[in-house]
Amino acid sequence: MNAYLEGGPRNPIKIQDNTFRDGHQSTLATRMRTEDMLPIAEKMDSVGFWAMEVWGGATFDTMHRFLGEDPFERLRTLKKYIKKTPFTMLLRGQNLVGYRNYADDVARLFVDKVSEAGMDIFRVFDALNDFRNFQTVVERIKANGKHFQGTICYTLTERRMGGDVFTLEYYLAKAREIQSMGADSLCLKDMAGIMSPFDIAKLVAEIKKVVSIPIHLHTHYTSGMASMVYLEAIKAGVDIVDTCLAPFALRTSQPAVEPIVATLYGTDRDPGLDLNLLLEMGDHLEKVAPKYRNFLAKHTMSVIDTGVLVHQVPGGMISNLVSQLKEAKALHRLQEVYQEVAVTRRELGTPPLVTPTSQIVGVQAVLNVLFGKYKMVTNEVKDLVYGLYGKTPTPIDPEVQKKVLKGYKRGETPVTGRAADYLQPELENAREKIGDLARDDFDLLIYALYPTTGEQFLKWKYGLEQKPAAVKPKTLEDIRKEDEAMAAALEQVCKAF
Repeated sequence: MNAYLEGGPRNPIKIQDNTFRDGHQSTLATRMRTEDMLPIAEKMDSVGFWAMEVWGGATFDTMHRFLGEDPFERLRTLKKYIKKTPFTMLLRGQNLVGYRNYADDVARLFVDKVSEAGMDIFRVFDALNDFRNFQTVVERIKANGKHFQGTICYTLTERRMGGDVFTLEYYLAKAREIQSMGADSLCLKDMAGIMSPFDIAKLVAEIKKVVSIPIHLHTHYTSGMASMVYLEAIKAGVDIVDTCLAPFALRTSQPAVEPIVATLYGTDRDPGLDLNLLLEMGDHLEKVAPKYRNFLAKHTMSVIDTGVLVHQVPGGMISNLVSQLKEAKALHRLQEVYQEVAVTRRELGTPPLVTPTSQIVGVQAVLNVLFGKYKMVTNEVKDLVYGLYGKTPTPIDPEVQKKVLKGYKRGETPVTGRAADYLQPELENAREKIGDLARDDFDLLIYALYPTTGEQFLKWKYGLEQKPAAVKPKTLEDIRKEDEAMAAALEQVCKAF
């Protein structure tokens, strides 16, 4: 029997809760509203989580665009109820919470204002694992006295860790680099849920030998391996893991916290969380979940995607590919696209498939299948090949580079420096364009990050335009009426037969 089950020296695993961010982002298209978080916010604060992820990722985009909510106001509001547990966010390096690299002046102001609004821990990642893209935000995170969690995006080219690129040595070198940057903790981020349990056990054990900062593990349940991954990582000594309350767990989200608490009960890694309290908060989520049911994936019986074990395409990327092919009336070519994703990825420098590179590679793969290899090229691919996202893990195919950059407005010779060094300051131009509609720096950032939808949101916020019905919250009474209408219609159909 393993020593960790025999009651050795206590070494409780720390738990981060992701329910209010990645949980509903992964399962419900990021549509959970602040009003449905508040009833359990104080109870969540009493659990004893290491931290709660409540912001970042796609929430900023979705809140202002689809929910008509001020992203910064959600952060300030939650802070009134959750006073003991640190807040953490997902920050895409120089991409911030958008889909491109922003200029340094935007990045500095963003970190400053997010810190002011209540953020404590910044989980910083870069889609290419080019840590030069951390430089500006880390400088401001440290200046604000906040926790910098440096992140390695975990990816593979083989079924298991290894091959020519993403080897054990690759990850150890990245871990050393992150610690040398002054990180307070290190996160291994597995966005596609493709970690093998035995690979992660070895990786955690080996990283422990070369860095002294805590190791935090993040994965997704997409492939069905996540709980096994966590158990092996916990046995290997990982310090922190990400989970969600059960209603917003599994599928393409994180493992559920409740089984982990039950599994580790009485062991030296027992986190000591109150299982009954966790179940009570899960009941609340079950009650509000019907409001968001239309965003839950219903196209398969299985709650896991076993295909990801082969094609390694993250869940969010799959939904984008399906959507694009449906629009082109070419959904029957999905398998071709899966095969082309691997080829396009290799040709474009083998980037990890995470926002925004997953979208960049995915869209180009679709175009390659539908119209021929690089007959049509997106602006984002041109920018990637030119070097505006940073250095790719492997060199870009020379022939592809030549095709993509032919006639490119910036030139045909790629740049090799830090990506943001080639961007002009943006804030003053944004301030001039938005004018008095932005009443403070928080408003200015909403516009600077998302000019079109940000301006629209500010008009809603200040009553200059009426919010459309689509962004108004749906109530449980609305759901009840929908169900009654559906039942009545079904009854009429049955009577007809």
